[in-house]
Amino acid sequence: MVKLAVVRWYLNALYLRALRLRDRWLRPRALNAIDANLASSLFTEYESIAEELSHVERLQNREFKVFSQNGEDGLLAYIFSEIGTTNRRFVEFGVEDGRECNCANLAIHFGWSGLMLEANPADVHRARVFYGRLRGEDGPRVAVEECLVTIENINEAIAAGRVTGEIDLLSIDIDGNDYWIWEAIDVVSARVVVIEYNASFGRRSISIAYDPGFVRFKAHRSGWYHGASLAALTKLSDRKGYDLIGTDSFGVNAFFVRRDVPKGRLEALEADEAYRPQRKRMKVATLEQQFAAIEHLAYVDV
Repeated sequence: MVKLAVVRWYLNALYLRALRLRDRWLRPRALNAIDANLASSLFTEYESIAEELSHVERLQNREFKVFSQNGEDGLLAYIFSEIGTTNRRFVEFGVEDGRECNCANLAIHFGWSGLMLEANPADVHRARVFYGRLRGEDGPRVAVEECLVTIENINEAIAAGRVTGEIDLLSIDIDGNDYWIWEAIDVVSARVVVIEYNASFGRRSISIAYDPGFVRFKAHRSGWYHGASLAALTKLSDRKGYDLIGTDSFGVNAFFVRRDVPKGRLEALEADEAYRPQRKRMKVATLEQQFAAIEHLAYVDV
């Protein structure tokens, strides 16, 4: 395990150095081919060392952060190195200013294109400036639109951003109606879905009740009342034709792969196998204390 950790650290450092050198010295037209193969070529260097690890341990050892909140950048690189990509298109909402989200690394360093939705107009402006330099033949590769997403408008908002049908990635993090929004989406079919789960709900199969005007810290000052549990999201994923393949080690995001997609070495997991408490919250209160603080609020059993 020590040897694997050292190799992992070295490859992450090499990855970041390669990105800096690439931006400094290489011609723009040469970047797409390099970006498309960078993740898989790096990860193959230590596959033999990791063979003895369980599926959950292999996922954890792929984590690294470039633009993501925690280790999601590394996990996504690993997942797509296993299942491949089709059109390298994404939809993500709840991006704030777009500088710390799940699709930023893919767009900036790997040539992906897609749509970002954000409710805060100031953040939308900052994100548009940030991604304005990423241009394709027909204009910006990343469209950033202002939208407070609801089950009533989500499909219309995605279609208005000229993203429909098959895409490679859907990322949902709105700290509120996440379950209900994912349930409502039918205008795109993502091969991979990343969605935040609420670890404070433990192993219960529950979600907050749908409220189009939901605001997390107004609902409860702790911020622990939002979204849905991992068990609830896994049940929804099963109905929508997805398998849970893991969570990040911080206990924040769950990763689902569409069932018809060949998964390579990725394995489907039960919610109980993949569940992890939220690391930051556990420093403040036990799991039992977290739920005790919010158990009087409204829930829907799913």
